[in-house]
Amino acid sequence: MKKLLLSSIAFVFLLTSCGSKQKGELTGVQGKKWYPEKPYGMELIPRGSFIMGKSEEDQGKLLNAPTKTVTVRSFYMDDTEITNSEYRQFVEWVKDSIVRTKLAILADELGIGPEEGGIGDYAFKDADTTRASVYDKYMLDNYSGMGETGYEGRALSKDEDLVWNTSDYPDEYYTEIMDSIYLSEEESYNGQRTIDVKSLKYKYSWMDIEAAARASVKGNKSRKDFIRTEEVEIYPDTTVWIRDFSYSYNEPMHNDYFWHDAYSEYPVVGISWQQAKAFCNWRTKFKNDDNKSRNRQFVNQFRLPTEAEWEYAARGGIEGGTYPWGGPYVISDTGCFMANFKPQRGDYAADAALYTVEAKSYEPNDFNMYNMAGNVSEWTNSSYDPSAYDYVSTMNPNGGDSSNTRKVIRGGSWKDVAYFLQVSTRDYEYADSARSYIGFRTVQDYMGEEDSTQ
Repeated sequence: MKKLLLSSIAFVFLLTSCGSKQKGELTGVQGKKWYPEKPYGMELIPRGSFIMGKSEEDQGKLLNAPTKTVTVRSFYMDDTEITNSEYRQFVEWVKDSIVRTKLAILADELGIGPEEGGIGDYAFKDADTTRASVYDKYMLDNYSGMGETGYEGRALSKDEDLVWNTSDYPDEYYTEIMDSIYLSEEESYNGQRTIDVKSLKYKYSWMDIEAAARASVKGNKSRKDFIRTEEVEIYPDTTVWIRDFSYSYNEPMHNDYFWHDAYSEYPVVGISWQQAKAFCNWRTKFKNDDNKSRNRQFVNQFRLPTEAEWEYAARGGIEGGTYPWGGPYVISDTGCFMANFKPQRGDYAADAALYTVEAKSYEPNDFNMYNMAGNVSEWTNSSYDPSAYDYVSTMNPNGGDSSNTRKVIRGGSWKDVAYFLQVSTRDYEYADSARSYIGFRTVQDYMGEEDSTQ
């Protein structure tokens, strides 16, 4: 009996060793193949050190940007501000998801599945359990009914296109859902049906890593204590064009700027800091959903730049430059203005633009960044503290403070004088505010790229 047992063990060992690809060597865990790629519409900002702050006279006498030598890691940055067209993609995705969710929930309540057509074509994918995987069935059996609505985690069907033409609605249930996302007749005029933009909310979760790391030494909290959930109305505040300027006729900008194709390549404005953060989360999700479908490894998150990253990118590698183009003047050798701002004695149109200009206007700096001065000011991830430079780290400095609602904006805008266009000038706005002169661009940490020589 003992010989039989030993023989069995030896046989198992033989099978295990023969089937091993490592041959007893330390080869590491092999995960998914990683396909590093340059993000679309972004430029690589190489790591480096620079003197952050005002090396020239502070004409504003704010004394909030003393010189400080800092170093930042490599990162990708959008070569332009996020445009109306790009932000509309976010809005359309949210609108599509909300409608599909409403249709799926009603189909579920009515017990209508894909086989019955109509609203059933938009039922949750797990409604047809004959085609569901073992995992889908397990999740449905064990997690159905959990969450705020009871429908969290259930997969939406995207096999059918949404129908927007009222004459083509498939049934009365579909009509009921579509009618719920529009404003009532009392709130409409000129016979136009208008989407209720307040219903366009993006909900997401994120983990407060910094808070978790600082609290870990105490050891009294679990991971879930640091998971934050946000729900943000994501449609731009178009009324900023009127509210920002009293006794000024800007109604055409309110009516047309965000949605009309004539302004597609102009920077989006009327976006709060919270909305910009929500966009970053969505952009990460949008890319990773595609990577998941291709069985590719996820990319790291898109985010707002820190104040130091923004200034480093704006300088374009030029030490001691006043503006992104390096020189101390806002007019070129040929007599042309170098950016979109309020020049001379308040002549908005002297630089050939009254409001904003297209995102790829004027010459880019040496990092190929467009409009790092003027056009629109840009949100950063950093909180504003006039004495921040005295205490932030010299390595990847960031004055992040969740309790401080004043967020740094940089670059100046179409309505600002030249002082605010300087790469070292600091300004701020409250995180929940939206303005006709504030936009944003995103960054992503650099993690390598494909070897073009192979």
